Amino acid sequence: MQHEAGAPLPPPHAPGHGPGADWALGAHQPTLHDAPQPPVQGAQPPPPPPFPGPPQSAPPPAPGWHAPAPHHAPAPPSRDTTGHVTLPPGGPVPLPQAPGGTGVTTLAVLLIGPAGAGKTTVARYWAQHRRVPTAHISLDDVREWVCSGFADPQAGWNDHSEAQYRLARRTCGFAARNFLANGISCILDDAVFPDRPVVGLGGWKRHVGPGLLPVVLLPGLDIVLERNAERSGNRRLCDEEVAGIHGRMAGWYGSGLPIIDNSQYDVPTTARLLDDVLARAIASPPSW
Repeated sequence: MQHEAGAPLPPPHAPGHGPGADWALGAHQPTLHDAPQPPVQGAQPPPPPPFPGPPQSAPPPAPGWHAPAPHHAPAPPSRDTTGHVTLPPGGPVPLPQAPGGTGVTTLAVLLIGPAGAGKTTVARYWAQHRRVPTAHISLDDVREWVCSGFADPQAGWNDHSEAQYRLARRTCGFAARNFLANGISCILDDAVFPDRPVVGLGGWKRHVGPGLLPVVLLPGLDIVLERNAERSGNRRLCDEEVAGIHGRMAGWYGSGLPIIDNSQYDVPTTARLLDDVLARAIASPPSW
């Protein structure tokens, strides 16, 4: 029988045959032919196997044949290859120098404001639209890395929630120092209170360095309440708590820190105002 192309395909393997049959079914099953047979009377026993002699040398290779090169383990990648870049260690951030303006300068910014001020949205927008690499480090995002055992302040402020906030701030500070040591600017956002200088600005200054530039984002209370109402989850606070936080934030007036009232500004406009404020802060650093 002729086939259109090639030889006919072999028949499919029957159970227990073909590659892998011994693995699937176990060892070879003995049959009647495998059983030991009684010796035939008068037959000569088989001769013993020959004694192995000395090993013989291998025949010389054919002309033109070359032995394959010995296999060696690959050399470790150099520092210039991806994944083996030596990173400078993070250290305290010095005061920035901005001869070319804030748009091309490595900066560390702390955007302060009450819940609902829009600081996270403004910080993310500002980081996304800079001409130099910039990271946005959100304190709330880092704090919510804790999944099991998360201490929600809405359930009541206690030692656990206080410890998790402090741990998140320290983690953000470490991240900021590492980003800045490797030439990447960063902007952090946090609700820092003026009546807690040791935990607030003092803590951030210890974590990041003296080059941190704080800016306060403080819209009117009605705007803050409206924006807070649009939140969901554990980031949405009750109106009484929002009003209390906003009232405490008013203490930043007269502190010497730059303050932006973004009640009537959209996010791009607020980001441009932030650039202007930072340029003045670099030229004349605030004392805090």
